[in-house]
Amino acid sequence: MNGIGRPVRREAGGFMSGVGSVFRGLGWVARHPRWWLFGLIPALIAFVLYAVALVWLGTHVGDLAEWATPFADAWGWRDAFRTLVGILIFVGGLAFAVLTYAAVTLAIGEPFYEKLSEKVEEDLGGLPDAVDAPFWRSLGRSIRDSVVTLYYVLLFTIPLFVLGFVPVIGQTVVPVLGAIVSGFFLSVELTALPLERRGIPRKQRFALLRADKGATLGFGVVLFLAFMVPLVAVVLMPAAVAGAAMLVRERLLPPQRT
Repeated sequence: MNGIGRPVRREAGGFMSGVGSVFRGLGWVARHPRWWLFGLIPALIAFVLYAVALVWLGTHVGDLAEWATPFADAWGWRDAFRTLVGILIFVGGLAFAVLTYAAVTLAIGEPFYEKLSEKVEEDLGGLPDAVDAPFWRSLGRSIRDSVVTLYYVLLFTIPLFVLGFVPVIGQTVVPVLGAIVSGFFLSVELTALPLERRGIPRKQRFALLRADKGATLGFGVVLFLAFMVPLVAVVLMPAAVAGAAMLVRERLLPPQRT
């Protein structure tokens, strides 16, 4: 791959560069409203699925909190405690929904977002050399990579969820760490399309994103926080895909020097 996929030394200003990719993605879809509408279709389908799941969680969160805290049955303040647990469960479910929304939406709308991402790169100067692979092999690899990414997400988010019950730390440090972890993995999912287009395997994709943590977090954390607002994830998803293509092309993988 002629060095493509190897981490390189990054210049300063990475975080703001990542944030800038979000807004430049927004600018691109604003100039191409047809592609924005095109990208809304799978985002809306995924949103409906997640909305149903979150409504169910919200209506059953009291029962879940009671089931999770049998040790509190004899406590005089068990109702207040279980209310707090219920809030944490719902917030945790909401954060998990935000974190996995991109992966599910990309899986549902891969043909849509592949075309949108390609169009962005064409506007930026042309597509990279195609990496030939049968569709079934690409699909299998994408599913496998998503499962591995989900494993890492749970590896970090479950301990953070438990720490959320710790007074003070759970209300200050944990939300910040959660946003950082969630932002990183959101960037992982969104940059998968342009990086896979270049034939870069999962391990190298992770290495590229870790090598430029500033840009990766600037891009992912802003989107994670925005996605926490109802319906914003739907509206922003096409812009997020466009911004990810720009981030990969112009920051993570600058033009190769001969």
